[in-house]
Amino acid sequence: MPSPAPKPGVLDIAAYVPGRSKATGGARTFKMSSNENPLGASPKAVEAFRASAGDLALYPDGASTRLREAIGARYGLNVAHIVCGAGSDELLQLLANAYLREGDEAIYSAHGFLVYPIIIRANGAKPVVAPERHNTTDIDAMLALVTAKTRMVFIANPNNPTGTYVPFSEIRRLHQGLPENCILVLDAAYAEYVRANDYEAGVELVSTQANVVMTRTFSKVHGLAALRLGWAYCPPAIADVLNRVRGAFNVSAPAIAAGVAAMEDSSFLDQSVAHNDVWLAWLTSELRALGLEVTPSVGNFLLVHFKGPAALADDFLSSRGFVLRRMDAYGFANALRLSVGTQEANHGVVAALAEYLKGAG
Repeated sequence: MPSPAPKPGVLDIAAYVPGRSKATGGARTFKMSSNENPLGASPKAVEAFRASAGDLALYPDGASTRLREAIGARYGLNVAHIVCGAGSDELLQLLANAYLREGDEAIYSAHGFLVYPIIIRANGAKPVVAPERHNTTDIDAMLALVTAKTRMVFIANPNNPTGTYVPFSEIRRLHQGLPENCILVLDAAYAEYVRANDYEAGVELVSTQANVVMTRTFSKVHGLAALRLGWAYCPPAIADVLNRVRGAFNVSAPAIAAGVAAMEDSSFLDQSVAHNDVWLAWLTSELRALGLEVTPSVGNFLLVHFKGPAALADDFLSSRGFVLRRMDAYGFANALRLSVGTQEANHGVVAALAEYLKGAG
């Protein structure tokens, strides 16, 4: 008996495969595959999550009012223009669902987040891939691909998995080259980690333009990946559209409570960023000292390049208890992505890589 047929484009989608959680050996497992916060979550967020357990029989506030107010207070944003979701992934999907249709085109960078082509194809639109320069988004390449059919442009800034970023002046130049009916989506999941003076997550453009959206997440620096919590800052008309198409209760009450506490806990955020500043630089230096090529990163992860297939290094590291992320799906068969970990994990993975390279050489 034949199965019901999905709409065109769905069967062309390569399903997203997350980073592995289990190693094949080692006395302990050090998961360094998913860019999670090695310090965990804010103790205040954990406490707020636990305190919400007594109200599990009640529906959450569908508007996520307290969370939007906390975000607005922290960043000086208009609360009415903030939309919360079950991770920034949901918000990206809602944007695609609401604005892309069959025959449209949407542009993203060659090594951009794999969710982009999934949500583009799921809505019958055509993914258009812009080549990168030195593993960095190339604005000229993107502009060259803009046509009358272009309805959306996705930029992860900083980009995952490369860790590179585009200066705000280049983002502004890209926006100026887009038609008014095309939405520029700035995916700023790693914005809190960036120390560069020429970087801006997107607030200014969203505040002054009608076709720019910035998405953010609580999964990275705030350490709330398990709760699936994100937010978008939008022009009024786009915020209105997202609120019409999102689920009525798309953010759970425990997630709202933990998110409010995390947003208000500046001390934990500063501690997380400081930890990353130290260990991102340390890992970059130590890996290069081993003779490995490392793409310069402003995120909380590194793209590490090998002379041969990275799968061999990955298997070896897994046998020692270290779980990294293979990059074949992103077009890097000879690279692994390494998330910044705890001091113990960082020292351990460098030692394991030194052992591997000694044997491979």
